[in-house]
Amino acid sequence: MESVIRDASFPAVRTMGISWPLLVAVLALFGVLACMPAARPLSDPDTYWHIAAGQWILEHGLVPGGDPFSHSKPGAPWTTQEWLSEVLLNATYRAGGWSALVALTAMSFAATLAWLTRFLLRRMEPVHALLFTGFAAGMLLTHLLARPHVLAWPLLALWVGVLVESSDARRPPPWWLLMVMLLWANLHGSFTLGLLLAAGLAGDAVLAHAPGARRAAAARWGAFIASAIAVSTITPNGVEGLTYTVKVMHQDFALSMIGEWLSPNFHQLQAVEVWLLLVMGLALSGRVRLPLVRMLIVLGLVHLALKHHRNMAILGLVSPFVMAGPMALQWARSSSGGRDAEHLDRWFRALAAPARPVAIVLVLSLSLFALGAIVPARGPVPQPGITPEAALRAARTAGVKGEVLNEYSFGGYLIFQGVKVFLDGRSDLYGDDLLRRNAVALSLREPKALAALLDDYRIGWTLLIPGTPAIASLDTMPEWERVYADDVAVVHRRRDGVAR
Repeated sequence: MESVIRDASFPAVRTMGISWPLLVAVLALFGVLACMPAARPLSDPDTYWHIAAGQWILEHGLVPGGDPFSHSKPGAPWTTQEWLSEVLLNATYRAGGWSALVALTAMSFAATLAWLTRFLLRRMEPVHALLFTGFAAGMLLTHLLARPHVLAWPLLALWVGVLVESSDARRPPPWWLLMVMLLWANLHGSFTLGLLLAAGLAGDAVLAHAPGARRAAAARWGAFIASAIAVSTITPNGVEGLTYTVKVMHQDFALSMIGEWLSPNFHQLQAVEVWLLLVMGLALSGRVRLPLVRMLIVLGLVHLALKHHRNMAILGLVSPFVMAGPMALQWARSSSGGRDAEHLDRWFRALAAPARPVAIVLVLSLSLFALGAIVPARGPVPQPGITPEAALRAARTAGVKGEVLNEYSFGGYLIFQGVKVFLDGRSDLYGDDLLRRNAVALSLREPKALAALLDDYRIGWTLLIPGTPAIASLDTMPEWERVYADDVAVVHRRRDGVAR
């Protein structure tokens, strides 16, 4: 049944039961797929080891308690925070290869934006809701990768959206939301952010009550948050999962060398810069005024986004939920009340209505059909810079022995190929000391550091990026020889096999 809006001045507006959230989801889904075979979602080396971890879990029927993938930290305490995501990523890869992984990533992105759009449409004019959804999409695209955090995005959006709705309605959150936290805590370590946001929005909700009702509101929200904390420990990590984020954030050296943890480079145009300019413009024009707690939440998210590149996506996704209600109210108060482009406005408002079930089924069916036809044909593959396939093949052909000293960004691929690594993206496992020692050795900042590292870890061959200073040193060492080089990787091996 089609949706119809009638007005004496204009013909009926027919939407065929379609809605803006449905259109946004389809546009987001196929917008990502249109970028194949470049496939930005497959540009991160961690995707490789997440798939391998999922395979290990499925083969052994349990989550590892010690590291099974490295020779530098064999058996060291390590329990993956993202076991459920890794199982899902592995199952998806085995079912449909890289194409299926890109499709899964795109669907998570699309679902997140669809829910955000519906939330915003309940609070503001459709054109404004779509504008802020567009900004959120741009921020999310900065970290759109086939990794567990993207699978957690829909849960983050649902969690924050329902908490904000509860705060606005002056009621405690629904208890079913605890199941979202349980799933989230097993999908990705960002669930701790969800707990912090819940505490902040609880404060916002309590302050919004009349003074005499604040104690009761605080008790109800406090009971929910305490329950959410308890539920979040129902993971293989238990209580230690709550401290994981703190542990990572105290790895100063790791945070200074890993690209996604660096600050945004404002010598290039950044999505967060556009977002900041927009919000500052709205604030200076008097269009935005936030309650104290929500303002602090947004400022905290801005701080995280300016400090770490990866947090731009979090700012882009969470801030519209927090700002939408006060922004819409302020906009309505300052509006002149005039209407321009009225017929276009009517179209926008007609599409703001919920989609009809028939339209949802039809659009989803067509989308699934298109996915099945388009995705395999496009053939996405991981980017060459993280995939030293030819170099590894040459190393095996040359009969390399012993352990490998590998470039950090090659660790995921080596794990995927069953090779024990020196380093990979699990910085929490290796710690600052080993990461620093590796960086010093490969950069030749200390003359004897490279030779000591090679001997201490019984390195029999190396797999490094062209231009790494250590390569020139290896070329001059009589006990080492170069066996392969291309524009992705350089391989050396120890002439006598392994260090004694």
